[in-house]
Amino acid sequence: MIKKLLIVSGLALTTINTQAADVAAGKAKSGMCAACHGAAGISSVPMYPNLAGQKAVYLEKQLKAFKSGVRKDPVMAPMSMGLSDADMANISAYYASLK
Repeated sequence: MIKKLLIVSGLALTTINTQAADVAAGKAKSGMCAACHGAAGISSVPMYPNLAGQKAVYLEKQLKAFKSGVRKDPVMAPMSMGLSDADMANISAYYASLK
């Protein structure tokens, strides 16, 4: 019984995480990122990292760190302030989808 519950719980969590990120919504919201990180997530300026192909979990973690102040950057802090958790998940999923 417990094993079945754990399996079902794992499936439910997987479904929730998969549905939480909307690549199309992330693409629509990523316009503010393009100025530094490039329209397709490949920056033409060496000081700004490429985002295309990065893992969504990593990107989302960094955005949350900028927003909370755990990670400090004078450009990224204000950029992240207006993003909701859903925005961060969606933008991260979008950039992760680019190769």
